[in-house]
Amino acid sequence: MLPLEKLKVLDVSQIMAGPYCTMVLGDMGAEVIKVEKVNGGDDSRQMGPYVNEESTCFAQINRNKKSISLNLKEQRAREIFYRLARDADVIVENYRTGVTESLQIDYDTIKAINPGIIYCSISGYGQTGPSSHKGGFDLVAQGMTGLMSMTGEKGRRPLKTGIAVYDIGAGITAVYSILAAYIHKMATGEGQYIDIAIAECGLPWFTWEAAAYFAEGKLPEPTGWRHRVSAPYQAIKARDGYLMLGCANQRTWQRFCDDVLERPELMEDPRFLTNSDRGQHVEELEALLESLMAERDVNEWLTLCDQAGVPAGPINDFAQAMADEHYLARGMVQEMEHPVIGKMKTIGFPSKFSQTPSQIRAPAPLFGQHTDEVLGELGLTPDELTTLRAEGCIK
Repeated sequence: MLPLEKLKVLDVSQIMAGPYCTMVLGDMGAEVIKVEKVNGGDDSRQMGPYVNEESTCFAQINRNKKSISLNLKEQRAREIFYRLARDADVIVENYRTGVTESLQIDYDTIKAINPGIIYCSISGYGQTGPSSHKGGFDLVAQGMTGLMSMTGEKGRRPLKTGIAVYDIGAGITAVYSILAAYIHKMATGEGQYIDIAIAECGLPWFTWEAAAYFAEGKLPEPTGWRHRVSAPYQAIKARDGYLMLGCANQRTWQRFCDDVLERPELMEDPRFLTNSDRGQHVEELEALLESLMAERDVNEWLTLCDQAGVPAGPINDFAQAMADEHYLARGMVQEMEHPVIGKMKTIGFPSKFSQTPSQIRAPAPLFGQHTDEVLGELGLTPDELTTLRAEGCIK
């Protein structure tokens, strides 16, 4: 049994933030019905690369879901949506603010049908505030929140992160918010509305930056490959490349000096006595360490660090990460059979449950693959489905 087997979710979202949220819920057992627009479905279906003309982008983030097509601009299609919503526990949508009202599928409308519904809206800036009317994207949020002012190197062009960190962050925020609301519902029977803003979800992550700014008014600046507070806690160049070194406290710094470098005198250097001292003299420290570590290759240093209990690791490209024996042993690369793509690999599950491990129960659905099945379970006849298709209500 999976932990969320009794949870029924209507997913009216697309692209990344909402679909990531509903995929995680599906991985944990929820029944997820993905409601796609009749004209092409989720926009990520039009994003390459493709295998056998099927989007692998869509396939990576929509496993464990059923797909139906509904033209929610048509009254008869909305009536079908209302019937589905009546028995649902959760609805997830990520339209621009105001669109659900114009489609008549907003929280107040659904609440009148199903008072216990948990309705989660994910938008760029949230449902209130002066920017709520704007469309929002991950990249814009990275700029607005100050993240890009901290990323990269000082004096250089602002850099985004390597992945859509806020889209995924909004999806994760939606997951734990929905689960909290579901626990509340189990205790009280009450549903509720959840308002998630992509531009807000990452702000609580700026813990050290907030500490410095609110206490001293100090603005965080780009630190490149270094940490903002600790040193050495950064990328360090060895003879044949770079490694990540994490001496985040005095104990690991001592082990590094004694057992890895075999240079205990470094601990007596007044520039490097404390973590704060090392942070203030990070330029000198980095130059010194790289002169010493140029004598050996990355893997040799990693072996020495591992033996000494000093946190360190390689700087992998994605192919190397996906082939890492640790990730493979932990099931972080999974394989599934897709009806069009064939055998395909996907990212596994970061949460390891002892009693209810997550499962890939089904690959990402084909567009509208389950329309007849799901609507048939509502009692619609084949003739009614034919009529709905002719009227453009379903695909």
